Amino acid sequence: MSLDDFEDYLADKPANEKWELLGGRVVKMMVGARWEHNRIVQNITTAMMIDFRRRGSDCRPFAETFYLKQRFMDLAALPDVMVRCGPLDKEATSLSDPAVLVEVASRGTARRDRGEKWSLYKRLPSLQHYVIVARDEVAIDVLDRQGEAWLERPTITDPSALLTLPAIGFEMAVAEVYRDVLG
Repeated sequence: MSLDDFEDYLADKPANEKWELLGGRVVKMMVGARWEHNRIVQNITTAMMIDFRRRGSDCRPFAETFYLKQRFMDLAALPDVMVRCGPLDKEATSLSDPAVLVEVASRGTARRDRGEKWSLYKRLPSLQHYVIVARDEVAIDVLDRQGEAWLERPTITDPSALLTLPAIGFEMAVAEVYRDVLG
């Protein structure tokens, strides 16, 4: 299905469903994620917003209900967190050029986040970091763009470590990612 067809199709979507278009395939996603998922997303977006404002950065985080759309890939995804830098059109209802994407992965979503979504996301020319945060344990994977290649860092499992995203000048204590969730 094309992105244009998907956008027409969305008009008939039941309010209690969340749909994505991944490489031309419609995927019905889970609505009502567990509270731990939502807390991790809130922890990350809040820390980013505070940091960006403090530094006067033009980067902004967007969470879960704001679409990432890219026509050349027939992609309409709802990443858990995405960061875009630079001015945004006042009437924008989606982004096409994120610098960072974050997915909070559960046992049920990890395969899609690491497989199907990653195979599409890595083709976005603007993307610099892809972060996969495990919901149920301290485990964060970061993939960094290095020219045309992608390098995966060792999994971060130490709560005292820092999650660093140099392309946007952001760092956050891993313990803060999981604040009020684990331990």
